[in-house]
Amino acid sequence: MSLVYVVEDDEDINDLLVYNLKKESFQVKSFLSSIQALKEIQKNPPDLILLDIMLPDMDGLEMCKKIRSNPETEHIPVIMITAKSTEIDKIVGLELGADDYITKPFSIREVVARIRAILRRTKNLSTTGKIKIKGIEIFPEKFEIKVDGKPVYLTSKEFKLLMLLLNSESRVLSREKILSEVWEEDFDVYDRTVDVHIKKLRDKLSPYGSIIETVRGVGYRLKTD
Repeated sequence: MSLVYVVEDDEDINDLLVYNLKKESFQVKSFLSSIQALKEIQKNPPDLILLDIMLPDMDGLEMCKKIRSNPETEHIPVIMITAKSTEIDKIVGLELGADDYITKPFSIREVVARIRAILRRTKNLSTTGKIKIKGIEIFPEKFEIKVDGKPVYLTSKEFKLLMLLLNSESRVLSREKILSEVWEEDFDVYDRTVDVHIKKLRDKLSPYGSIIETVRGVGYRLKTD
């Protein structure tokens, strides 16, 4: 049974999420503040965190940064929940390492679908064994990657994006194709979201980020030669 942490200071929304997630057979712990949640995450890391941005003590963006900067928690998927709905707000959340972004008001079905999609990506990655491209080593069954022998953390979407490019055998993938494959059950994503993730992925693969090639006017492909 997957453990989900709900970090939301609105008690009504918090209760609604906890009640419905438990009905969907998730194990759930709820928190009304980020400081309280961070302490518990250190002691008992969850499988996924639902994180509101507007929190009273430390906002969700800052909390997400702390989660991603700690080697013991950086792998935990984070879904941001907020009333902010502009594209730039979503991009900021993704840039800070969030795996997904849901805006209020939301449907419980949408929340559950996104949680399950992310948990599937982290637990059921394709292929086994080690894949080596230049100085990059990919371990799909472990959800791990090393660059020049040093471990590098990828979010679930970044890892799935990398595997999609790799499995496409140098074929060019359009942004629309990438969105449909990587964000398959997501309801509100943009072409710009793909570009943000590609940039983050290139940065993390440095000095080999250039293996992800931009094909102007078409999309992206992975150069494996």
